[in-house]
Amino acid sequence: MAGELQYNRMELMICLAARYLEDNATVVVGTGAPCAAAMLAQKTGAPNLMIMFEAGGVGPLLPTMPVSVGDSRTFYRGLMAVSMAEIMECCQRGMVDYTFLGGAQIDMYGNINSTMIGTDLQRPKVRLPGSGGACDLASLAWRTMMITPQDRRRFTAKLDFITSPGYLTGKGAREAAGLPPGSGPYKVVTDLCVIGFDDDTRRMKVESMHPGVTREMIEQATGFELLWAEEVKVSRPPTAEELRLLREEVDPFRYIIGRA
Repeated sequence: MAGELQYNRMELMICLAARYLEDNATVVVGTGAPCAAAMLAQKTGAPNLMIMFEAGGVGPLLPTMPVSVGDSRTFYRGLMAVSMAEIMECCQRGMVDYTFLGGAQIDMYGNINSTMIGTDLQRPKVRLPGSGGACDLASLAWRTMMITPQDRRRFTAKLDFITSPGYLTGKGAREAAGLPPGSGPYKVVTDLCVIGFDDDTRRMKVESMHPGVTREMIEQATGFELLWAEEVKVSRPPTAEELRLLREEVDPFRYIIGRA
């Protein structure tokens, strides 16, 4: 922890993710930490951030944390109340700058598995929720972000199933598959570090380590070889104002930040 400020790992991840959402951008979010990050961004550096929800809420001024993408709060004082088809159409038109996705597994190219664990599709070891709109969002939004704890089971060399495409097999693979040039994974914010993607290989590259975290800790929590930026920075901790907003206005009942 820095100075006298005390914060948990979830609060750190949300604050870091919020800083990547610039003013006047558009972002499709689900519930949980991504929604908290978008709400915090609106209250700090991105007051004109356009938040969109898969169920059809466009541009709401969220009064409190919604519990689902179809919660009535996702339409509160919004610009439009549309349908899932129209949200996906916005992605197809190239109108969505960011999306947040999650999953059970992620590989070095940012491909995500949220479908199954195991090798038999009909009889998997674990049946996961599946894609929902995640495949469409990963394919068509310009930048994909992820907020997740980091461990070897989640950060794995080989996915059991590709639900949402990242950079597939490396540089040029998305474009060869017909996905929009210039789109793809952007940042992975974990409880240990912030990871970007190398321009030449499209593999994960560590950009900053959180206070108190070592390179060895990150490597032990990853099931594949990471690349490292020439200058790996120390992640900037949450400010007192960010924590106040997060705790008092974004998530006062600690639905998300209490999970840590």
